[in-house]
Amino acid sequence: MEILVPGLLLVFGIAVLVVAGDVLVRGAAALAKGIGVPALIIGLTVVALGTSAPELVVSVGAVLTGAPGLAVGNVIGSNIANMLLVLGLPAIILPITTTAPGTRRNITIAIIASIIFYLMALGGQIVFWQGALLFGLIVLYLLYLFFHAKNGAQIAEVADAEQLDGLPASRLKILLFILFGLAGLPLGGYLVGNNAVIIAQSLNVSDAIIGLTIVAIGTSLPELATSVIAAIRGHSELAVGNAFGSNIFNIFAVGGASAMTGTLPIESSLMQFDLPIMLGASLLLGLFVFARKPIGRLAGLLIFLSYVAYLAWLVLEVA
Repeated sequence: MEILVPGLLLVFGIAVLVVAGDVLVRGAAALAKGIGVPALIIGLTVVALGTSAPELVVSVGAVLTGAPGLAVGNVIGSNIANMLLVLGLPAIILPITTTAPGTRRNITIAIIASIIFYLMALGGQIVFWQGALLFGLIVLYLLYLFFHAKNGAQIAEVADAEQLDGLPASRLKILLFILFGLAGLPLGGYLVGNNAVIIAQSLNVSDAIIGLTIVAIGTSLPELATSVIAAIRGHSELAVGNAFGSNIFNIFAVGGASAMTGTLPIESSLMQFDLPIMLGASLLLGLFVFARKPIGRLAGLLIFLSYVAYLAWLVLEVA
């Protein structure tokens, strides 16, 4: 019972984060469109970075409040959720094709990002200069996408910007969307970070465990919702780009910003279990992409069950 209230507040905080992030993206996108910013720029900045706002706010906030393990767990856990949950469920609904434009590029960069993060973690901690390097790589990635798309190549991020609906029309609504998003994100981040620490202390587990499980699933909900809806509408191929694109931003932007805020400790259990799973899941799904084979319903079911087994293992470890 002692974790009931913190648990409810944690769930509420995640809901606030998800809604505030979505509202902020729509408000900022409408503002950018209103002042004549091209869809390309909106897609590569507002939409791409905005969808990673929940992870970013939670992780940076966790470091500032003295719970850096939560930040590390959130990054790793969100990436594992993206691979096994965000791709597994849509594939059960409709087989996912892996030949969409930019898919091979995204997965290659995501795997490289995972390897870089793993190598940095071998030192037992990720410090400021490593965080700055990671964050610099997200800037280079965005510049690469910008010039790549400007030369006529199709990339998923631009499509997302052009298809974004539900944008506020009036100046007052745009302002309210932006203000709500800017207020909601730190509020949600505070509720998640503060109550995650309380739960971890009550259960006598590390902050990283909470980050790997409850927080990671919660902050991955936007990607999961996008992928499932895309599958229901017959566009399951969007799930691959969505999942791997999110992983790139999680490692480079979220991991980088968090490490620049404060040193990120890497527990031995993360090195021995969670990080290898994050990297292994990326490599496994990469086989589908490079072989140009669809992720069928059976494969999707096995991928999803792998995630269930992973969560069950974490729970049993701390039980």
